[in-house]
This record gives sequence, structure tokens and C-alpha cells, in this order.
Amino acid sequence: MLSRLLTARSVPLRLAAIVLALALLSTDSRAQAGHQHHDHGAGLPPVTLPAGSIVTEADVRFMQGMIAHHAQAVVMSRMAAARGASPRVLKLAQKIDLAQAGEIALMQDWLRGYGQFAPDTSSWRGMTMPGMLTAGDLAQMDASSGRDFDRLFLRLMIRHHEGALSMVADLLKTARAAQEVDINVFANDVETTQTAEIGLMRQMLLEY
Repeated sequence: MLSRLLTARSVPLRLAAIVLALALLSTDSRAQAGHQHHDHGAGLPPVTLPAGSIVTEADVRFMQGMIAHHAQAVVMSRMAAARGASPRVLKLAQKIDLAQAGEIALMQDWLRGYGQFAPDTSSWRGMTMPGMLTAGDLAQMDASSGRDFDRLFLRLMIRHHEGALSMVADLLKTARAAQEVDINVFANDVETTQTAEIGLMRQMLLEY
């Protein structure tokens, strides 16, 4: 009688243990996936900084990742002229091109100034950050023209900008990150500028 009772009670206990183990496994898998999604340093040289440096590894990885992110935005923007974009979309694309190409040079100088690896503008082909376009997205842009291109450019650039904002948010919530004045100013400028541009592009989409 006692053995049957213990066996009966052990069944729900075993089930509970299995459910708990599966939940922990699922949580661990999601955490690993999230880490991989935001791992801006994949495939890049290790970061070595002097002890006590105000600059952190998170700062360096942010700048390296944002170079690739900006570089893809420049590629997207330079499609506009050849694909018959409307004057208003073309003007916006040229503004994004000019601003982000200039910021790439600033980020490269910042990285070199701290003795870190500075990716070039082809780095967008091998690095993946939030909001970046896939090869399929780029092919779709390349195949479009006129009003279709306008709508596609605006929709995809909004997504691209939102990815940059998530990168800034990740940096600013990382302990000790963004304390160095130049990266702090730059990160906040990206947030301000791209938030404003997202608002403008959403308004433009209503008109296209």
C-alpha cells in the first residue's frame, strides 16, 4: 500500500521536474539567442584595453558594429538616384548618405585613437546587427524603381534606424559604458537624429 502511494506521488513530482527542466532549457536557449543577436564582436579581433580605462569593451564593440550598420545605410541611400526616387526621398537619402558617411570616418578615427581595430565600409557584408537588411531585402530594393522604390526605401530605412536605436539602448544600459565623452555624445546624437528621421519617414509613407 505504502509503495503504491509513494509511486503515485512520485508521478506528479517527476512531471514537475521535467517541466522545470524544459523551462530552464528554453530560458537558456532564448538568452543565448539574444546574446548572439547582439554580439557585435563576432569575427572581430579581441578588445584589449589598459586597466582602469574609461573606455570599455562595450564601447569598442558598439563603434565597430555601428560602422557596419552605417555603411549599409549608405549603400541603401545611394540606390535612390539610380532608381528614380522622388525628389523628396532622394533629398532624404542624400542627407542620410552624407551624415552617416561622415560619422563612419569619425568612428574609425575614435577606434584607432584607442588602438582598436577599425572596420572599413565593406564590413556590413559580414556583420549582422539589429535592423540590418538581408540580401533578399537589398535585392528587392535593387529591383524596384519610382514610387515602389520610395515606399520600400522608407519602410526598410525605418527598420534600419530602429535597429540603430536598439544598439544605442543596449550600450547605454551596459554598466560603465558610454562614459567617455566622445562616444556618449555620439550615441545620444544617433538617438536624437534617427528618432527624428523615423518620424519624418513615417509621415512620408502616409503620402506614398
